[in-house]
Amino acid sequence: MNWNSHEFIWLDWVIIVVGILAVGWAVWRSVQKDKRLQQGANSEDYLFGKGEPWYIIGAAIFAANIGSEHLVGLAGTGAKAGVGMAHWEMQGWMILILGWLFVPFYQLMNNKLGKIITMPDFLKARYTPATGSWLSIITLIAYVLTKVSVTAFTGGIFMESLLGLPFWYGAIGLIVLTGIFTVFGGMKGVMTLSAIQTPILILGSFLVLFLGLSALGYGSIADGWTAMIDYAKTLNVGEDGVAYGTNHMFHFETGDPLYDDYPGFWVFIGASIIGLWYWATDQHIVQRVLGQTKGEPNDVVMKRARRGTIAAGYFKLLPVFMFLIPGMVAAALAARPDSGFTLSDPDTAFGSMVKFVLPAGVKGIVTIGFISALVASLAAFFNSCATLFTEDFYKPMFKNKSESTYVLVGRIATIVVVILGIVWIPVMMSLGSLYDYLQGIQSLLAPAMVAVFVMGIFSKKITPKAGEAGMIIGFILGMVRLLTNILTNSGKDVMTGWLWENTGWFWQTNWLIFEIWLLVFIMVMMVVVSLFTPKPTAEQVDAITFTGDYKALIRKSWNKWDVIASLGVVILCALFYWYFW
Repeated sequence: MNWNSHEFIWLDWVIIVVGILAVGWAVWRSVQKDKRLQQGANSEDYLFGKGEPWYIIGAAIFAANIGSEHLVGLAGTGAKAGVGMAHWEMQGWMILILGWLFVPFYQLMNNKLGKIITMPDFLKARYTPATGSWLSIITLIAYVLTKVSVTAFTGGIFMESLLGLPFWYGAIGLIVLTGIFTVFGGMKGVMTLSAIQTPILILGSFLVLFLGLSALGYGSIADGWTAMIDYAKTLNVGEDGVAYGTNHMFHFETGDPLYDDYPGFWVFIGASIIGLWYWATDQHIVQRVLGQTKGEPNDVVMKRARRGTIAAGYFKLLPVFMFLIPGMVAAALAARPDSGFTLSDPDTAFGSMVKFVLPAGVKGIVTIGFISALVASLAAFFNSCATLFTEDFYKPMFKNKSESTYVLVGRIATIVVVILGIVWIPVMMSLGSLYDYLQGIQSLLAPAMVAVFVMGIFSKKITPKAGEAGMIIGFILGMVRLLTNILTNSGKDVMTGWLWENTGWFWQTNWLIFEIWLLVFIMVMMVVVSLFTPKPTAEQVDAITFTGDYKALIRKSWNKWDVIASLGVVILCALFYWYFW
């Protein structure tokens, strides 16, 4: 047997089949045990799960974030553009905002207004029912167009590069497998799979990193790191013939070919806006925390949820080393003729590295973790879509139905999302660079979400109609910019005509700078609208904004070790920025 084969051998395939069956059995057993404890179907338990330990919460948050866009897009971006994309990944500090700031608000609303099941519930309580409904609609559209389809599309690429499966077999197979898993497993299944795959994923990815660096450094990991950085410094050559390099996160020179993608300090601000929306207000992530409010003292629930976010903050430091840097290693290896490693397409960097550096048998074990990660991430999207539809549309229209009916509706919603995801893939394939498209969509959706949530929490004077206007107008402006991006090739084409020539500031502005100014505009507009519309009720203000109850509740739920652990996340993020400045 050739243990150092650069391809999958029979042993790997046996391990993959047995491993998938074992994981499926473990998840099924966990779900069945949970059902016996529930003594009947319950829609909230199906959609949210029951209270889990803090480390399971942290693993679930981390697993929900890791998808095929990381295995394909992040590694591919590392191979093409180095560490610039790390701004979107080095956001462990951003998850702390969820645990320290937003979790107490969600819990406080549970106490005063009843259960807060979804993010639209939050906005309905602070603003108007229409505001929450708009958020549900926007979120569902975003999930289908930028989450489910992107994950399945890049999953197909990953399966093709790693296992040799035809693209459509991998993409459709992943969606169907995940749809079945989500329908029968619910949130408990997602949480269990997250706990299983997270350690395999982390260990497997770091094996790829260290063995790749060792191959690059002729047996020395340290020499491999030096060789990778030295090679990155020779890349990114501008029209002036200067090599600006891909070994740093900030690109300040306008002659730098990567300046438009990562413009100076703007990139940090723009990435943070997207991060605040994603980590603190997006149903996909927050649902892992909301599911922990199950009949326990508030401070206990909040402490566990916060510690889960702290754990997730540490986990979030890892993807750069798990995926992006292995992509950089792959590029450096491919550039060395004697390595025996080839890389025809940067998007296949990670899958190619798995086959090239891992020994036989280990390839199979690590692949189980990768497949589980794809399923867990996509299942989290499906589950969130089912939750939004069931809780924000079906239950208000059809009250007093049985719990089994609500569970069934959630499952049907999941199937619909699966079908829509499959239908949208061919359309997405015709829209050009997938990863640029994904980030562009997020930059246009995030400002409205961030403005409405942040202004609603920090200001007692923002009126319900101001929140509604901010959500609707912000979304419309973002979609108009998206339309101009499609028509003008993201502002690169020369457009003629009075309209185009007089609106260049709108459609030609750098995408990250546009995102920042869109956020500023929405926030200012909300202030202006608040001057001319009825004030929020005392109940709305008391339940959402900073109050004595809020301060007492949050203070009771933490100790010095929570602070120290949180500071550790911030310090590690700062050290990374210092090294790759």
